[in-house]
Amino acid sequence: MTTAAALRSTDAVRERSGELLRRARAGDSAWFTVADDALDRAADVVADVTRSRYPDLDIPFHSRWRHFEAGGVNRTAALEGDPRAMIDVAVVSVLLDAGAGADWSFREECTGQRFSRSEGLAVASWHAFAGGVFSSDPGDPLRADAEGLRSLTVDRLAAAFQVGAGNPLVGLDGRVELLHRLGDAVSAEVFGGRPGGMFDALTVTAQTVYAHDILTLLLDTLSSIWLSDNEIGGEPLGDCWLHPVVGWVPFHKLSQWLTYSLLEPFTWAGVPVVGVDALTGLPEYRNGGLLLDTGVLALREPESARRTWQVGDEPVVEWRALTVALLDELAPLVCARLGAEMPLACVLEGGTWAAGRMLAQRARGGLPPLTVASDGTVF
Repeated sequence: MTTAAALRSTDAVRERSGELLRRARAGDSAWFTVADDALDRAADVVADVTRSRYPDLDIPFHSRWRHFEAGGVNRTAALEGDPRAMIDVAVVSVLLDAGAGADWSFREECTGQRFSRSEGLAVASWHAFAGGVFSSDPGDPLRADAEGLRSLTVDRLAAAFQVGAGNPLVGLDGRVELLHRLGDAVSAEVFGGRPGGMFDALTVTAQTVYAHDILTLLLDTLSSIWLSDNEIGGEPLGDCWLHPVVGWVPFHKLSQWLTYSLLEPFTWAGVPVVGVDALTGLPEYRNGGLLLDTGVLALREPESARRTWQVGDEPVVEWRALTVALLDELAPLVCARLGAEMPLACVLEGGTWAAGRMLAQRARGGLPPLTVASDGTVF
């Protein structure tokens, strides 16, 4: 196994993240301190938010499908029984889920509701998908295929997302370029010309699918779509960043978010997904912000919060690694308070992400505690 391939695993994510957490606890981090007694406070906050959102504790996985249900609307019923179309829309929608900016929103004509942020991007991408924006076949609109993705124009996506002078969407051109690269990637034989082809690739010889096998397929075949210069021996590393002490630290946040979002299409098609807890917590600014806002983590130099950091900067790499490692410790504390056993995917949904968003809204009007310049493939 090559060094690059070894870094494309959640074992590597946990190993390197755990190493940075041990350093921080020993006082060897130049950027963060860890207050272990604050983990109880964080667990209390997450448990309270979980109970308010899911009083019966019937908690689904943290995935893009929750955003498709924004406003209490079952938008995706038309896809029931078609796992390939479900995968098509999930992949495209996740890749379009970069930050929208503070001034963009989407008005859903059929309900009259207006959505912003991740929910708005999900609802907009669903209606674009239903309208055949990503399909090359007018007679089969409910699909995304290589030709349809590669022929997508900025003007067509702008129209689908209601973008205009009074409703600007951050990074519109970059989103279109990303979908063009997705079109190139799914031209590979394993996909059969569409993202949903991975359903056939993973189920042709198996009655069940391992969550990590979904992630591995994504990392091995879609790595070319990420705009990252990080590589070893010509092999792209994707969301993997060099730390001056511990070396390469992998995260694969967007690929794992996409994997979480593909669990349900397989399950709904009668193919159980096992080993879900092999996936890690997502090292993004809501989960990381939860840890800072509850005092589990603290910046050694508070003025660090007043500058803009790059994704590969040492404090950002450490913040994300500490988030991964501490979410593994936080999850059983939350479960104990709820009196229920559940996978990490449900703790995240219940959960940590919503609690992080709530605390950010209270403290900073929704802004994260650290500002990171990102193209959306990381945060």
